Amino acid sequence: MIKFVLMVNRQGQTRLSRYYQPVELSRRAALEADVVRCCLSRKKDQCSFVEYKEFKLVYRQYAALYIVVGVTDSENELSIYELVHNFVEVLDKYFSRVSELDIMFNLDRVHIILDEMIQNGHIVETNKSRILAPLTAIDKMADG
Repeated sequence: MIKFVLMVNRQGQTRLSRYYQPVELSRRAALEADVVRCCLSRKKDQCSFVEYKEFKLVYRQYAALYIVVGVTDSENELSIYELVHNFVEVLDKYFSRVSELDIMFNLDRVHIILDEMIQNGHIVETNKSRILAPLTAIDKMADG
């Protein structure tokens, strides 16, 4: 099961966070800082799967952004690794080459995409067209 998804830049600033299990606000900042420090300190030739406290971290770097997913021990790391790649491909398709600024200024749309892919910590959709269907409908209504 997926516990959380974080998107951070190289400076360690969180650009997106989504938790699928309750975490107190006071604990979130410390958790995010510790997780980010753990992933950013690793070298490029090291494995993208990290044992961390009571769960595993699966992370992937895209340009200046890191996407970090915290999962339970029973979750398949490779499937999560591919989910991260699929998430970035969907973002690229929607934003036409996604950038950190796209994430910052369209956070609501990024959350919609993530919510279409993951619900209650479980992967529910991987088809890019189906994931983007709600946003396409919203955009058509806005252009109207």
